[in-house]
Amino acid sequence: MDVFYNPDGIGDVLLIPIKDGDRYEITHEKFGDITKITTNDGELLGYNIFQASKNLNFEEKGKIKLTESLLEEIKGLFEANNLNDPLDFDLSPKFVVGYVSSKGPHENADKLSVCTVDVGNESLQIVCGAPNIDADQKVVVAKVGATMPSGMKIKASELRGVPSNGMICSQKELGLPNAPKEKGIYVLDDSFTVGEEFVF
Repeated sequence: MDVFYNPDGIGDVLLIPIKDGDRYEITHEKFGDITKITTNDGELLGYNIFQASKNLNFEEKGKIKLTESLLEEIKGLFEANNLNDPLDFDLSPKFVVGYVSSKGPHENADKLSVCTVDVGNESLQIVCGAPNIDADQKVVVAKVGATMPSGMKIKASELRGVPSNGMICSQKELGLPNAPKEKGIYVLDDSFTVGEEFVF
């Protein structure tokens, strides 16, 4: 999970986005230096922490990976400001090395494949349209909950009627420099370990 800090563009505010709120009527509720943002019917959209550099101990700017230690600081700040929200965030890596253990045809689409991908602690069914996908490959998997460099959020979905839980990524989708122009997923070499976080 990522949080965002842009002191030059926004000011000394740490943004904790939970859900996009473009289509909602939004309500703001203040708890000291914390603003809780919800829809009018109470659905949580996120938090803004003002005077972030005074309230929290971090040095990064831009997109910041939310760590256990930073989350503990945020929880302490919430408690000090009588905001009793649980903050049960999933901090597990969202971009991981996967192993394609099987690839089969999609029942409703010739150009799609249905893959079973081992990501270390579980196997995911992922529908993939890349022409170079095959069994026995190590690949980069964006799990449900990941945010792509383009801003697209990965959600559990159905593609042509078949459930898909994640995305097998190309170098272009990962925003890697010198990504090939032809379509195709990023096939990793054997130096990568299945289940480990893919850092880019």
